[in-house]
Amino acid sequence: MNYRKIGRTGLMVSEISLGTVNFGSVVKEAEAIAIVKKAYQAGINHFDTANVYPIGSGKFGISEEILGKALKPFRHEVLITTKVGSGIGKDPNPDLSRRNIIKEVDQSLTRLQTDYIDIYMAHARDVKTPIDETLRAMDDLIHSGKVRYIGCSLFDPWEICKSLWMSDKHNLARFDCVQTRYNAITRFAEFGMIPFCVSEGLGVFVYNPLSGGLLAGGFHKQEDKQVIAYEKGAPPPADSRFASGSYQKRYWYDRNLEAVKKINNIAERNNYSSVQLALAWLLQKKITSILTCVDFPDQLDQNLSAIGIRLSDQDMQEFNDVYEAMLPQGWILQEREVRDSEIKGEFAF
Repeated sequence: MNYRKIGRTGLMVSEISLGTVNFGSVVKEAEAIAIVKKAYQAGINHFDTANVYPIGSGKFGISEEILGKALKPFRHEVLITTKVGSGIGKDPNPDLSRRNIIKEVDQSLTRLQTDYIDIYMAHARDVKTPIDETLRAMDDLIHSGKVRYIGCSLFDPWEICKSLWMSDKHNLARFDCVQTRYNAITRFAEFGMIPFCVSEGLGVFVYNPLSGGLLAGGFHKQEDKQVIAYEKGAPPPADSRFASGSYQKRYWYDRNLEAVKKINNIAERNNYSSVQLALAWLLQKKITSILTCVDFPDQLDQNLSAIGIRLSDQDMQEFNDVYEAMLPQGWILQEREVRDSEIKGEFAF
């Protein structure tokens, strides 16, 4: 396992992290504990959860409970990220208000069976609460010892910039890392979020690295591990995550399926699996760690096999060509010219 520094902090994290969004729903407790143990033995030292996981199940906090039980034997050797502020319960107070943060952190600590959280994240923006109120509450948690570092997810770069200014102005703890959606066919983070994070010393944790499984080259039916290829112009398989909901809206488009086919050709030429190629591509970008969610232990082995793979300049350029072909003609020209002329080197992607 390789480790990378989180932004400007002194904290080192494995470049592959384990996400637990499916713990308690698709992944039952016994298998989840086996996955966590295997991840730890492989050198993964960062485990990500949230007070609303598993999403859509109506069982808030189950993921935290399972993770807390699984990590108990080696809690102080690993890092735990959990989150607050994504809508939970019937409390009318805003998600990132002082009241809600103080209430939710104690509940998360209890479920995780720990007395501190390594990274506590604002899960999503809260337009009802001033950002300085959120930061003051999180700063108090750091001073109390309940939280070590703070970060955010689903914030725009300008919102993070405003929060950093507030932290500096009022001498408060600042966000040290972000979570952002980023993969070979969803690269909008390159045109704002990632350059901003590099500039300001924030760590970047990437979710949806395989586009919900689209970049894995097919989907696995859990009962028999059968692989079914996705096809352009065809409806998504009925029992895949693309059959309905947010993942269908995010990824199920002919344009994406055509791009995935081209990327699979790069994988075949290099004798890599689709998973290895997609994750290796990300690991050559200016990110901190990839958040991987797996439904069974064998999937973890597939993800870990990407570590150490180095793609050639030609391969990386082919990824760029695939992505540019997905965009309206001329759309990327100005961005490319700016990157080539002004930020070549430190901020180049």
